[in-house]
Amino acid sequence: MIQRPNYNEQVSVALRRSPIVAILGPRQCGKTTLARLFGSGKTVEYFDLESQPDVQRLQNPELALGSLDCLVILDEIQRMPVLFNTLRVLVEVVSRLWGKSI
Repeated sequence: MIQRPNYNEQVSVALRRSPIVAILGPRQCGKTTLARLFGSGKTVEYFDLESQPDVQRLQNPELALGSLDCLVILDEIQRMPVLFNTLRVLVEVVSRLWGKSI
């Protein structure tokens, strides 16, 4: 595997600016690998939305994600667009609790 510390640093900087970061790119360019590398050594909850068990875990997304206090990686999120609404709500709640505006 090719190490790409610059990309890791870009994700880190983006997460300091915003609680949600998207890694975009064409198929097979290393998005999932980058997300997993970034999460290595951290407390992470990983959801692969091409995996039926992970999709089942997110049937009630506010319940599944709302109690997590760690880095959350949602791989292939475009397969479950309803999550975008849930993430917006959760970020607003967390922002109010922390006294930050997003």
